[in-house]
Amino acid sequence: MSHAGVIQGSRVRILIYLLFAIQLVSMGAMEMSGPFWPVHLRGLTSSESVFSFASIAVYVGPMLGIILTSAFWGRIGDRYGHKLMMIRALAGLSLTQLGLALFSDIWVILILRFLQGAFAGYIAPAQAYGVSIEAPSRRARLFAILQISTNVGSLLGAVVGGLILDYATFFWINIIASALCALCTVIAAVTLPDVPPVQKAPRADKATPASRSGNIWQGSPLLSLLGVMGILLLARMLPQTSFSLYVSSVFAVSNSVVGLCYGLLALGFILSATAWSRYFEHRTQQQTLQRMTYVVIGCIALTAVAGVTRNPVVFVVAYFIWGVLLGATTPVLMALISKTADSSQQGHVLGIAQGTAQFASIAGISAGGLLSQVYGLQYTYLFVCLAYVVALIPIAALHYWPAAMQPSHAPPGD
Repeated sequence: MSHAGVIQGSRVRILIYLLFAIQLVSMGAMEMSGPFWPVHLRGLTSSESVFSFASIAVYVGPMLGIILTSAFWGRIGDRYGHKLMMIRALAGLSLTQLGLALFSDIWVILILRFLQGAFAGYIAPAQAYGVSIEAPSRRARLFAILQISTNVGSLLGAVVGGLILDYATFFWINIIASALCALCTVIAAVTLPDVPPVQKAPRADKATPASRSGNIWQGSPLLSLLGVMGILLLARMLPQTSFSLYVSSVFAVSNSVVGLCYGLLALGFILSATAWSRYFEHRTQQQTLQRMTYVVIGCIALTAVAGVTRNPVVFVVAYFIWGVLLGATTPVLMALISKTADSSQQGHVLGIAQGTAQFASIAGISAGGLLSQVYGLQYTYLFVCLAYVVALIPIAALHYWPAAMQPSHAPPGD
């Protein structure tokens, strides 16, 4: 069962705020270098082919590392505790950032970026730790808060990284990021209480074979929920590579307006995510998915407007409202995914979910870049609309097939 009953009241709130702050600082530290890797790599090689490969691999590498290892680290966390996995991840971020500051060989940098994803992977253990101390009814709010911290950290980190690069070198971005992650490691180790892993207990209930066998897939909607989340993330990432080119060419606006459009999507998410989580947290899975259908239809309409309009004000407004609707997607779906497993399997399930999210992001970025090259920028948001239409299929399957709606068990205390 959840340990929220052991860590009570205002102390749980303080710990959630502490998780928020640690994730904001550590993710912000990572994003300080995020927008500027191509600039740094450009100065490390004269080969166009090497640069083209490296400028993609430097972003895909950490995602690939997370995909390959997140479920493994999740199982370790289920067995030995998620706080330990948070400390491991933060220490891994600090050490790899230090390595990125010290090495200037482009191939070593790419290896370190892969290892950063493989040995760090902070978000999933932070989510699993939060689940272990938060009340089950507030999981959607927990995931919203943690994802908001990531988004705010990303926005602030990019700004701070730009300021550092204006007055210093790329070396100092990575050194400062390493120091911030090391500080977060110490704070997590000293201030967060140890929550012992939940031991699996045999059940006499014959209706819960998946729980007894430890099979998280059998009789569970997990696969369909992962599919929904993955397709929605893929749709969100499709315009990523062509966004700046699309906005500047279609609307003939300045780079500041391009940045405003991009930032408003994140701002809409930040402003709406906790409100959406409160709206969904007391609803059943079937009620949640029914309303999620309307959210996805809204995303279809807004991205269609973004694709056909030639008025930059309409585009900006549509992008902001799209961001507001996105606040009702990933955090709410993560809460549903978390509830498909009992407390002894949270790390494993959330690790799988994190790997799925990274895979969907890679697929969306890659597909978006390929489609824009083959069909042209003008069809960018048509493909986003089509991806959202595809997402309606697994949502409808979960909603209209009652047998698939039942979790594999009803964990005590959940």
